[in-house]
Amino acid sequence: MAIIKDESVQLAVSDGTEMAAFVARPPAGRRPRPGIMIFQEAFGVNNHIREVTRRFAAQGYVAIAPEMFHRTAPGFDGAYGNPEPAMANLRALTVDGMQADVRAAYDWLRSDSGVDPDEIVCAGYCMGGRVAYLANATVSLCAAISYYGGGIAPALLDRAGDLQAPVLFFWGGLDKHIPSSQHRAVADALTEAKKEFVNVEFSNADHGFFCDERPSFSASAAAQSWALSVEFLRENLE
Repeated sequence: MAIIKDESVQLAVSDGTEMAAFVARPPAGRRPRPGIMIFQEAFGVNNHIREVTRRFAAQGYVAIAPEMFHRTAPGFDGAYGNPEPAMANLRALTVDGMQADVRAAYDWLRSDSGVDPDEIVCAGYCMGGRVAYLANATVSLCAAISYYGGGIAPALLDRAGDLQAPVLFFWGGLDKHIPSSQHRAVADALTEAKKEFVNVEFSNADHGFFCDERPSFSASAAAQSWALSVEFLRENLE
């Protein structure tokens, strides 16, 4: 059985802060490998995000999940049944801070001898879906995946013209946090900016459908979105 190696690393951020990150490495094999940044939900770099990071490592990526609440709650690991602490940390985030964190994780991947610096992608979930979109407007990527990224519309629609790589968006049709009008607004902004994207809505899925630790988990939508994600990244890294 292939062994995934994981570790915790410390990243220096340009604003003078320090950020921990969870790293998972694929089994020994070809080098260099593609790198992927995994952006957390509002519940932190928790068990779910660590498992997603390991899943991408099993696909051959050097994967890093930065702890983006490091300024307000280092090591935060929130409970899905108690959202208020997560929301308090989420509200404290700034666009400048998120971009600084993205650059720190990106620079770490580019400096790692096991990563091809020209083959870096990202994927984000919930809050991280917004960060993945912002990352694609901040650093040079080959592809980005955004799962139910709340807050892209309307706040970040003006960044559509800055996107540098194709984006795969996943939405839940039953998601009351992100109405379909926002899905359409994101698609319209990228279309107007002439950016390449794929927009996927699972009509019977709710917010957080990819996470098997949430009541809203949908095994069908999770399996289909995973298969699409793996293929989307493969196509854009060729």
